[in-house]
Amino acid sequence: MSRNGGGRGAAASRTAIQVRELIHDQGLGLRLTLVGGAAGLNRGIDHTRIQKSGLALAGHFHGIVPTRVQILGQTEQSYLARLGHEERVRALHGFFGLDLSCVIITGGEAGGSAFAMGEMPELAACAEETGTPLLSSPVRSSATIAALHTLLDDRLAPRVRLHGVLVDVFGVGLLLVGPSGIGKSECALDLVMRGHRLVADDAVECDFRPPRMVFGAPAELLRHHLEVRGLGVLNVKDLFGVTSIRERKRIDVVVKLVAWSENTEYDRLGLDERSHVILGVSIRELCIPVQPGRDMASILEVAARNELLKHAGHHAAREFFNRLEGSLLSERSSDESVVPPSVRGEASSERWGE
Repeated sequence: MSRNGGGRGAAASRTAIQVRELIHDQGLGLRLTLVGGAAGLNRGIDHTRIQKSGLALAGHFHGIVPTRVQILGQTEQSYLARLGHEERVRALHGFFGLDLSCVIITGGEAGGSAFAMGEMPELAACAEETGTPLLSSPVRSSATIAALHTLLDDRLAPRVRLHGVLVDVFGVGLLLVGPSGIGKSECALDLVMRGHRLVADDAVECDFRPPRMVFGAPAELLRHHLEVRGLGVLNVKDLFGVTSIRERKRIDVVVKLVAWSENTEYDRLGLDERSHVILGVSIRELCIPVQPGRDMASILEVAARNELLKHAGHHAAREFFNRLEGSLLSERSSDESVVPPSVRGEASSERWGE
Protein backbone atom coordinates (compact mmCIF):
# COMPACT_ATOMS: atom_id res chain seq x y z
CA MET A 1 0.00 0.00 0.00
CA SER A 2 1.87 3.02 -1.26
CA ARG A 3 2.09 6.07 0.93
CA ASN A 4 4.09 8.27 -1.43
CA GLY A 5 1.09 9.99 -2.95
CA GLY A 6 1.05 7.80 -6.03
CA GLY A 7 -2.20 7.93 -7.91
CA ARG A 8 -3.15 11.35 -6.58
CA GLY A 9 -5.69 12.73 -9.00
CA ALA A 10 -5.12 9.84 -11.40
CA ALA A 11 -8.08 9.58 -13.73
CA ALA A 12 -10.00 6.32 -13.80
CA SER A 13 -12.92 7.42 -15.96
CA ARG A 14 -14.90 4.84 -17.90
CA THR A 15 -15.87 6.39 -21.24
CA ALA A 16 -17.76 3.45 -22.76
CA ILE A 17 -18.91 -0.11 -22.20
CA GLN A 18 -19.24 -2.81 -24.81
CA VAL A 19 -22.58 -4.32 -25.79
CA ARG A 20 -21.19 -7.69 -24.72
CA GLU A 21 -20.72 -6.34 -21.19
CA LEU A 22 -24.23 -4.89 -21.15
CA ILE A 23 -25.80 -8.26 -21.94
CA HIS A 24 -23.96 -10.07 -19.15
CA ASP A 25 -24.08 -7.33 -16.50
CA GLN A 26 -25.94 -8.70 -13.46
CA GLY A 27 -26.66 -5.16 -12.28
CA LEU A 28 -29.14 -4.60 -15.13
CA GLY A 29 -31.85 -6.62 -13.42
CA LEU A 30 -33.40 -7.99 -16.61
CA ARG A 31 -32.40 -10.57 -19.19
CA LEU A 32 -31.41 -9.35 -22.65
CA THR A 33 -31.38 -11.96 -25.41
CA LEU A 34 -29.16 -11.63 -28.46
CA VAL A 35 -31.29 -12.00 -31.60
CA GLY A 36 -28.78 -11.09 -34.29
CA GLY A 37 -25.71 -9.07 -35.17
CA ALA A 38 -23.26 -10.94 -32.95
CA ALA A 39 -20.38 -9.53 -35.00
CA GLY A 40 -20.93 -6.13 -33.37
CA LEU A 41 -20.89 -7.17 -29.72
CA ASN A 42 -17.67 -5.21 -29.18
CA ARG A 43 -19.31 -1.92 -30.19
CA GLY A 44 -19.25 0.70 -27.46
CA ILE A 45 -22.02 2.55 -25.62
CA ASP A 46 -20.90 5.92 -24.24
CA HIS A 47 -24.19 7.69 -23.40
CA THR A 48 -26.33 7.15 -20.30
CA ARG A 49 -29.56 8.21 -22.03
CA ILE A 50 -31.64 6.02 -24.33
CA GLN A 51 -33.17 6.89 -27.73
CA LYS A 52 -36.49 5.76 -29.17
CA SER A 53 -36.11 5.72 -32.91
CA GLY A 54 -39.55 6.15 -34.47
CA LEU A 55 -38.63 9.08 -36.74
CA ALA A 56 -35.48 7.31 -37.93
CA LEU A 57 -37.62 4.47 -39.24
CA ALA A 58 -39.45 7.07 -41.32
CA GLY A 59 -36.15 8.27 -42.78
CA HIS A 60 -35.52 11.24 -40.47
CA PHE A 61 -32.06 10.56 -39.01
CA HIS A 62 -31.38 13.98 -37.49
CA GLY A 63 -30.46 13.71 -33.80
CA ILE A 64 -29.69 10.00 -33.82
CA VAL A 65 -26.57 9.32 -31.73
CA PRO A 66 -25.14 5.95 -32.83
CA THR A 67 -23.39 5.31 -29.49
CA ARG A 68 -26.66 5.48 -27.54
CA VAL A 69 -28.86 2.44 -26.99
CA GLN A 70 -31.75 2.48 -29.48
CA ILE A 71 -35.17 1.19 -28.41
CA LEU A 72 -37.85 -0.24 -30.68
CA GLY A 73 -40.96 -0.33 -28.52
CA GLN A 74 -44.50 -1.34 -29.36
CA THR A 75 -45.17 1.96 -31.15
CA GLU A 76 -42.19 1.52 -33.47
CA GLN A 77 -42.96 -2.17 -34.01
CA SER A 78 -46.59 -1.44 -34.89
CA TYR A 79 -45.41 1.12 -37.44
CA LEU A 80 -43.07 -1.40 -39.06
CA ALA A 81 -45.77 -4.08 -39.01
CA ARG A 82 -48.05 -1.89 -41.13
CA LEU A 83 -45.44 -1.46 -43.86
CA GLY A 84 -45.13 -3.76 -46.83
CA HIS A 85 -42.12 -6.03 -47.08
CA GLU A 86 -40.13 -3.76 -49.42
CA GLU A 87 -40.92 -0.59 -47.45
CA ARG A 88 -39.99 -2.33 -44.20
CA VAL A 89 -36.66 -3.53 -45.58
CA ARG A 90 -35.92 -0.04 -46.91
CA ALA A 91 -36.73 1.54 -43.52
CA LEU A 92 -34.66 -1.02 -41.58
CA HIS A 93 -31.68 -0.76 -43.92
CA GLY A 94 -31.62 3.00 -43.45
CA PHE A 95 -31.88 2.65 -39.67
CA PHE A 96 -29.41 -0.21 -39.16
CA GLY A 97 -27.01 1.42 -41.63
CA LEU A 98 -26.28 4.18 -39.09
CA ASP A 99 -23.56 2.05 -37.41
CA LEU A 100 -25.55 1.84 -34.18
CA SER A 101 -24.10 0.44 -30.95
CA CYS A 102 -27.14 -1.78 -30.43
CA VAL A 103 -30.92 -1.95 -30.87
CA ILE A 104 -33.27 -3.40 -28.24
CA ILE A 105 -36.75 -4.69 -29.05
CA THR A 106 -38.96 -4.47 -25.96
CA GLY A 107 -41.92 -6.59 -24.84
CA GLY A 108 -40.41 -9.77 -26.23
CA GLU A 109 -42.22 -12.04 -23.76
CA ALA A 110 -45.19 -9.83 -22.97
CA GLY A 111 -47.29 -10.89 -25.95
CA GLY A 112 -47.14 -7.40 -27.44
CA SER A 113 -44.01 -7.74 -29.56
CA ALA A 114 -44.66 -8.15 -33.26
CA PHE A 115 -41.14 -9.48 -33.66
CA ALA A 116 -41.70 -12.12 -30.95
CA MET A 117 -44.75 -13.32 -32.87
CA GLY A 118 -42.63 -13.88 -35.98
CA GLU A 119 -44.13 -11.05 -38.01
CA MET A 120 -40.86 -9.26 -38.87
CA PRO A 121 -37.98 -11.56 -39.76
CA GLU A 122 -36.44 -8.58 -41.61
CA LEU A 123 -35.22 -7.17 -38.26
CA ALA A 124 -32.83 -10.04 -37.56
CA ALA A 125 -31.77 -10.16 -41.22
CA CYS A 126 -30.81 -6.45 -41.25
CA ALA A 127 -29.02 -6.80 -37.91
CA GLU A 128 -26.92 -9.68 -39.27
CA GLU A 129 -26.23 -7.90 -42.53
CA THR A 130 -24.95 -4.72 -40.83
CA GLY A 131 -23.31 -6.41 -37.83
CA THR A 132 -25.53 -4.40 -35.45
CA PRO A 133 -26.36 -6.21 -32.17
CA LEU A 134 -30.12 -6.73 -31.97
CA LEU A 135 -31.35 -7.58 -28.47
CA SER A 136 -34.73 -8.54 -27.08
CA SER A 137 -36.04 -7.42 -23.69
CA PRO A 138 -38.84 -9.36 -21.98
CA VAL A 139 -40.47 -6.22 -20.51
CA ARG A 140 -42.06 -3.08 -21.86
CA SER A 141 -40.09 -0.01 -22.99
CA SER A 142 -40.61 1.98 -19.78
CA ALA A 143 -39.20 -0.77 -17.54
CA THR A 144 -36.36 -1.52 -19.96
CA ILE A 145 -35.36 2.14 -20.21
CA ALA A 146 -35.48 2.60 -16.42
CA ALA A 147 -33.21 -0.41 -15.89
CA LEU A 148 -30.77 0.78 -18.58
CA HIS A 149 -30.63 4.31 -17.15
CA THR A 150 -29.86 3.01 -13.66
CA LEU A 151 -27.10 0.73 -14.92
CA LEU A 152 -25.50 3.18 -17.37
CA ASP A 153 -25.58 6.03 -14.82
CA ASP A 154 -23.36 3.85 -12.65
CA ARG A 155 -21.14 2.26 -15.29
CA LEU A 156 -20.52 5.46 -17.28
CA ALA A 157 -20.24 7.90 -14.37
CA PRO A 158 -17.18 10.21 -14.53
CA ARG A 159 -14.59 8.82 -12.11
CA VAL A 160 -11.28 9.79 -10.58
CA ARG A 161 -8.98 8.16 -8.02
CA LEU A 162 -7.71 10.43 -5.24
CA HIS A 163 -5.04 9.95 -2.61
CA GLY A 164 -6.70 10.40 0.76
CA VAL A 165 -8.87 8.84 3.47
CA LEU A 166 -12.68 8.91 3.47
CA VAL A 167 -14.59 8.53 6.73
CA ASP A 168 -18.26 8.79 7.69
CA VAL A 169 -18.58 10.95 10.81
CA PHE A 170 -22.12 11.48 12.11
CA GLY A 171 -23.35 10.83 8.56
CA VAL A 172 -21.04 13.47 7.07
CA GLY A 173 -18.51 12.26 4.52
CA LEU A 174 -15.10 13.73 5.38
CA LEU A 175 -12.36 13.30 2.78
CA LEU A 176 -8.99 13.76 4.51
CA VAL A 177 -6.26 14.91 2.13
CA GLY A 178 -2.71 16.07 2.69
CA PRO A 179 0.89 14.98 2.26
CA SER A 180 1.98 11.46 3.15
CA GLY A 181 2.87 11.11 6.82
CA ILE A 182 0.62 13.99 7.97
CA GLY A 183 -1.59 11.56 9.95
CA LYS A 184 -4.66 10.91 7.80
CA SER A 185 -4.88 7.19 8.59
CA GLU A 186 -4.20 7.78 12.29
CA CYS A 187 -7.09 10.27 12.37
CA ALA A 188 -9.31 7.70 10.68
CA LEU A 189 -8.33 5.05 13.22
CA ASP A 190 -9.17 7.38 16.12
CA LEU A 191 -12.54 8.13 14.55
CA VAL A 192 -13.32 4.44 14.04
CA MET A 193 -12.51 3.79 17.71
CA ARG A 194 -15.03 6.53 18.59
CA GLY A 195 -17.75 4.67 16.69
CA HIS A 196 -17.48 6.27 13.25
CA ARG A 197 -17.03 4.42 9.97
CA LEU A 198 -14.15 3.98 7.55
CA VAL A 199 -14.97 4.12 3.85
CA ALA A 200 -11.57 4.13 2.12
CA ASP A 201 -7.90 4.51 2.98
CA ASP A 202 -5.10 5.66 0.68
CA ALA A 203 -6.98 5.34 -2.65
CA VAL A 204 -10.49 6.78 -2.87
CA GLU A 205 -12.47 5.94 -5.99
CA CYS A 206 -14.67 8.98 -6.66
CA ASP A 207 -17.60 9.05 -9.07
CA PHE A 208 -20.02 11.79 -10.10
CA ARG A 209 -23.76 11.53 -9.55
CA PRO A 210 -26.39 14.08 -10.56
CA PRO A 211 -27.32 16.55 -9.33
CA ARG A 212 -23.71 17.62 -8.66
CA MET A 213 -22.71 15.05 -6.05
CA VAL A 214 -19.48 13.09 -5.68
CA PHE A 215 -19.39 9.71 -3.95
CA GLY A 216 -16.31 7.89 -2.71
CA ALA A 217 -15.61 4.17 -2.37
CA PRO A 218 -12.52 2.08 -1.61
CA ALA A 219 -10.30 0.53 -4.24
CA GLU A 220 -11.25 -3.14 -4.46
CA LEU A 221 -7.91 -4.49 -3.19
CA LEU A 222 -7.84 -2.06 -0.25
CA ARG A 223 -11.46 -2.53 0.86
CA HIS A 224 -11.86 -2.49 4.70
CA HIS A 225 -8.10 -2.03 5.20
CA LEU A 226 -6.21 0.76 6.92
CA GLU A 227 -2.45 1.26 7.06
CA VAL A 228 -1.02 2.69 10.28
CA ARG A 229 2.70 3.27 10.57
CA GLY A 230 4.18 0.99 13.20
CA LEU A 231 1.23 -1.41 13.09
CA GLY A 232 1.07 -2.14 9.39
CA VAL A 233 -2.08 -3.01 7.44
CA LEU A 234 -5.18 -3.53 9.58
CA ASN A 235 -8.52 -5.06 8.63
CA VAL A 236 -10.94 -2.63 10.24
CA LYS A 237 -13.96 -4.84 9.66
CA ASP A 238 -12.34 -7.79 11.44
CA LEU A 239 -11.06 -5.61 14.30
CA PHE A 240 -14.13 -3.51 15.02
CA GLY A 241 -17.02 -5.26 13.31
CA VAL A 242 -19.25 -4.57 10.34
CA THR A 243 -20.56 -1.30 11.83
CA SER A 244 -17.07 0.22 11.57
CA ILE A 245 -16.99 0.26 7.77
CA ARG A 246 -19.08 1.65 4.95
CA GLU A 247 -18.84 0.66 1.31
CA ARG A 248 -19.71 4.04 -0.20
CA LYS A 249 -20.35 7.60 0.98
CA ARG A 250 -21.05 11.01 -0.47
CA ILE A 251 -18.15 13.44 0.01
CA ASP A 252 -19.56 16.43 1.92
CA VAL A 253 -16.39 18.14 3.18
CA VAL A 254 -12.74 17.98 2.08
CA VAL A 255 -10.43 18.34 5.09
CA LYS A 256 -6.95 19.44 4.10
CA LEU A 257 -4.45 18.52 6.82
CA VAL A 258 -1.33 20.70 6.84
CA ALA A 259 1.72 20.90 9.10
CA TRP A 260 1.48 23.70 11.68
CA SER A 261 3.55 26.76 10.83
CA GLU A 262 4.04 29.87 12.98
CA ASN A 263 4.32 31.95 9.82
CA THR A 264 0.94 30.91 8.43
CA GLU A 265 -2.31 32.69 9.23
CA TYR A 266 -5.14 30.19 9.64
CA ASP A 267 -8.85 30.92 9.56
CA ARG A 268 -9.88 31.82 13.13
CA LEU A 269 -13.41 33.08 12.54
CA GLY A 270 -14.85 30.47 10.20
CA LEU A 271 -16.05 33.08 7.73
CA ASP A 272 -13.75 32.07 4.89
CA GLU A 273 -15.52 29.89 2.34
CA ARG A 274 -13.00 27.59 0.67
CA SER A 275 -13.89 24.98 -1.91
CA HIS A 276 -12.24 21.94 -3.45
CA VAL A 277 -13.29 20.86 -6.95
CA ILE A 278 -13.68 17.14 -7.68
CA LEU A 279 -15.08 16.05 -11.04
CA GLY A 280 -16.36 19.58 -11.61
CA VAL A 281 -18.23 19.75 -8.29
CA SER A 282 -17.27 22.37 -5.70
CA ILE A 283 -17.10 20.82 -2.22
CA ARG A 284 -16.54 22.74 1.01
CA GLU A 285 -12.90 22.61 2.11
CA LEU A 286 -11.44 23.05 5.59
CA CYS A 287 -7.73 23.63 6.15
CA ILE A 288 -6.75 22.25 9.56
CA PRO A 289 -3.19 22.53 10.91
CA VAL A 290 -1.71 19.46 12.60
CA GLN A 291 0.74 19.57 15.48
CA PRO A 292 1.59 17.32 18.46
CA GLY A 293 -0.96 17.59 21.23
CA ARG A 294 -3.96 18.52 19.07
CA ASP A 295 -6.85 16.08 19.40
CA MET A 296 -7.55 15.75 15.70
CA ALA A 297 -10.35 13.23 16.12
CA SER A 298 -12.31 15.63 18.32
CA ILE A 299 -11.68 18.49 15.90
CA LEU A 300 -12.98 16.40 12.99
CA GLU A 301 -16.04 15.36 14.99
CA VAL A 302 -16.81 19.03 15.68
CA ALA A 303 -16.24 19.82 11.99
CA ALA A 304 -18.84 17.18 11.06
CA ARG A 305 -21.33 18.46 13.66
CA ASN A 306 -20.80 22.02 12.44
CA GLU A 307 -21.48 20.91 8.87
CA LEU A 308 -24.77 19.40 10.00
CA LEU A 309 -25.69 22.69 11.68
CA LYS A 310 -24.91 24.60 8.47
CA HIS A 311 -27.16 22.29 6.49
CA ALA A 312 -29.88 23.01 9.06
CA GLY A 313 -29.45 26.75 8.46
CA HIS A 314 -27.28 27.63 11.47
CA HIS A 315 -23.92 29.21 10.64
CA ALA A 316 -22.32 29.88 14.03
CA ALA A 317 -19.52 32.12 12.73
CA ARG A 318 -21.85 34.33 10.70
CA GLU A 319 -24.39 34.56 13.50
CA PHE A 320 -21.66 35.58 15.95
CA PHE A 321 -20.27 38.16 13.53
CA ASN A 322 -23.74 39.61 12.92
CA ARG A 323 -24.37 39.90 16.68
CA LEU A 324 -20.97 41.51 17.16
CA GLU A 325 -21.59 43.99 14.37
CA GLY A 326 -25.05 44.78 15.76
CA SER A 327 -23.59 45.33 19.22
CA LEU A 328 -20.99 47.76 17.89
CA LEU A 329 -23.61 49.71 15.97
CA SER A 330 -25.79 49.84 19.09
CA GLU A 331 -22.90 51.16 21.21
CA ARG A 332 -22.10 53.79 18.59
CA SER A 333 -25.71 54.96 18.51
CA SER A 334 -25.79 55.03 22.32
CA ASP A 335 -22.64 57.20 22.48
CA GLU A 336 -24.12 59.68 20.04
CA SER A 337 -27.38 59.89 21.98
CA VAL A 338 -25.70 61.11 25.21
CA VAL A 339 -24.05 64.09 23.46
CA PRO A 340 -26.24 67.27 23.74
CA PRO A 341 -27.72 68.39 20.42
CA SER A 342 -26.02 71.81 20.69
CA VAL A 343 -22.62 70.17 21.08
CA ARG A 344 -23.31 67.88 18.18
CA GLY A 345 -24.28 70.94 16.10
CA GLU A 346 -21.11 72.85 17.07
CA ALA A 347 -18.99 69.84 16.28
CA SER A 348 -20.71 69.55 12.93
CA SER A 349 -20.12 73.25 12.17
CA GLU A 350 -16.47 73.03 13.09
CA ARG A 351 -16.07 69.96 10.91
CA TRP A 352 -17.43 71.75 7.88
CA GLY A 353 -15.48 74.98 8.58
CA GLU A 354 -18.55 77.10 9.30
